[in-house]
Amino acid sequence: MNITIISVGKLKEKYLKMGIEEYVKRLGAYAKMELVEVPDEKAPENLSESEMEIVKRKEGERILSKISDGTHVIALAIDGKMKSSEEMASGLESLMTYGTSKIVFVIGGSLGLHNDVLKRADEKLSFGNMTLPHQLMKLVLVEQIYRSFRIMKGEPYHK
Repeated sequence: MNITIISVGKLKEKYLKMGIEEYVKRLGAYAKMELVEVPDEKAPENLSESEMEIVKRKEGERILSKISDGTHVIALAIDGKMKSSEEMASGLESLMTYGTSKIVFVIGGSLGLHNDVLKRADEKLSFGNMTLPHQLMKLVLVEQIYRSFRIMKGEPYHK
């Protein structure tokens, strides 16, 4: 299983990098994990709707350029389906069982994902209605992927 997380923006916070690196290391026993960062589009603080659309489109183009054919794409979006850890594990296991070997999770920038990315997604996943910094979301996602593999293998993991 090859799992890629594509995210917008460069992760700068050392504590988040350390946490992500730890879970990526742990995941090595179960899957090949790749983290891909695409540059965020520089933009002023106050944007009009059309300017926001331009920023999201440019970031979306960068994301889509990193996704190959035959890849199952899961976009993180507030309006996506919320799943328990067990449901996420079951979903990943089902994909593996039916021959999906490449899965990409996509985390948008501060303005979210462009519609073209959402259209390319095979599913949308939500971690709740709260807005979280996309850098923190990467750590949460990597931990949940690790937890999913522990659940799939019937290995102990705290609830």
